[in-house]
Amino acid sequence: MTVRKTERLLNLLIMLLVQRHYVSKAKIRGILYPEASDEAFEKMFERDKDELRSLGVPIEVGSMDAFFDDEPGYRIRPDEFALPEISLEADEAAVIGLAAKVWEHARLAEATTDAVRKLTALGVPLDVAALDIAEPRLTADEPSFDVFWEATQERQPVEFDYQRSGEAAPGRRHVQPWGVVRYSGRWYVVGHDTDREQERVFRLSRVVGEARRIGVPGSYEVPPGTDVRAVAQRLAPPPSTSRAVLLVRRGSGHALRRNATTVTADVQGPDERTAWDRVVIERGGVGMADDVLGHGDDVLVEEPADLRQAVVDRLRATVEGAR
Repeated sequence: MTVRKTERLLNLLIMLLVQRHYVSKAKIRGILYPEASDEAFEKMFERDKDELRSLGVPIEVGSMDAFFDDEPGYRIRPDEFALPEISLEADEAAVIGLAAKVWEHARLAEATTDAVRKLTALGVPLDVAALDIAEPRLTADEPSFDVFWEATQERQPVEFDYQRSGEAAPGRRHVQPWGVVRYSGRWYVVGHDTDREQERVFRLSRVVGEARRIGVPGSYEVPPGTDVRAVAQRLAPPPSTSRAVLLVRRGSGHALRRNATTVTADVQGPDERTAWDRVVIERGGVGMADDVLGHGDDVLVEEPADLRQAVVDRLRATVEGAR
């Protein structure tokens, strides 16, 4: 996907999420699609809505006027967006890149700020607190993430070198990406492997060197009904089943809490600035290190020891790399 389209999807989500009332199609067009012709706007708007809905974003359609129903309006209710049945887990939120608090990525953080600034300048009543439901602040720090994410939206093949476990040297691979998904604490690209003519998943941390988009945009279609998360769960290595016990600062770690089997309130924590809860997740393990790190000092690992050590090692590597 082009950067422009990525930002447009993000801006559309933010615009509908922070509004207190339905937004008319005319206002959406004027703010987010100002240069599009009538036909181009209709196509882009419908496609953008479909893409957000396919990712679990509940876009609501309603009447702008209680007495007239000829002009529909659009919005995203924060309460519905945050409901457990929406299944907007931490990894899914990060993939969507809904807001800077979810995806601490320079381009999208800037897009989030620009969207809010633009809406405020136009005198639109905003509920910026609605963005808080997008916790936790996960990062997309794999070097090849941008290439696969943009190629997914542009429907453009990607060529890359891939280091498989147990093999001495990386091999050249070609894939038509269907989506990028976070599963078991790791990022994967899901798509059609054109060398083997089969669906495949590739772990982004095993991509060696620079991934390259090849061919022309729109050169393939994703099979109808494809659920990239289901494909990742089916083809990727099974997640760790070890139990994780975390201390989570009160008011933080909402996605971790959604996955918890038990939550014990008001336990002793590492500081007294806030109250702390003990959160137990049965399917934890080392793969959770990224999820924990994304919360900064709001989450502390009690067990298992290997998860705690993985977090410590990542922090040390970050400090050493900044020197």
